[in-house]
Amino acid sequence: MDKSRHDNRSGQWRKRTGARRSRALRWASVPQRLIFVTVAAGGALIAQTAMQHSDSIPDLNLSNLIGPRPAPITGVASIIDGDTIEVHGQRIRFNGIDAPESRQYCDDAKGFEYPCGRRSAEALDGFLAASRPVQCTFVTWDRYRRFVGDCRRADGTSVAAWMVEHGQALDWPIYSHGAYAGEQAKAEAAKVGLWVGTFQAPWEWRASHADGAAPSSQPLGIVSRKLVAQSGVYSCEPRRYCSQISSCDEAQWYLHNCSWGRKLDRDGDGMACETLC
Repeated sequence: MDKSRHDNRSGQWRKRTGARRSRALRWASVPQRLIFVTVAAGGALIAQTAMQHSDSIPDLNLSNLIGPRPAPITGVASIIDGDTIEVHGQRIRFNGIDAPESRQYCDDAKGFEYPCGRRSAEALDGFLAASRPVQCTFVTWDRYRRFVGDCRRADGTSVAAWMVEHGQALDWPIYSHGAYAGEQAKAEAAKVGLWVGTFQAPWEWRASHADGAAPSSQPLGIVSRKLVAQSGVYSCEPRRYCSQISSCDEAQWYLHNCSWGRKLDRDGDGMACETLC
């Protein structure tokens, strides 16, 4: 081998080795305490940001990133609330919409409070019962390990779109990117469902009721068909007719809290037993 070429290669090797050794020495000169503090501060900042915006970011778990994509789920649904169902033991959250929580109350056109969360669940129950089974296509997993999906009835109708268009749920822009904004505009213009009166957006209601932020654990569709609501004065059992009711307030309570209450509002204007009101 040519001696000059050998010397040149040896020089290049010594330069590379020296550069690596120099970098190692520079890192070694940095105090370990400083490195630890910097890493810890960065981790704390990330954790704080995640906590502040936990309601608006999806779960970044391994099952979302690298896990197998679940097959569509098809079956008869049990209603958890207005945006969550259960099929074959799997909780399914509708993608892109948010319905009132099961414990949430809203105000109707006359300013009377009514259980808008239960009303939304009942509307969903009736809607799905008209065309079974429901089929849900996977989108992601949420923080509660619920299957988030796009669901359709057997006749192909989008469940999320129907719920928003009928005022029983809201378009949730941070997840839907406005996919149901058109349906929501129609519901607001027609003053149906939530838009009849005043209400707090479900995500705002959860923020102000921290103990109600976790998802419901019992299917409301089953509960609503056997509901026995009670207050300090009124009870849903036995069923009452307008001739048996003594005041407008009592009639409105039955309307909004009892499974048979809607039969007191014959013209569907939100007022029960109008001869009393």
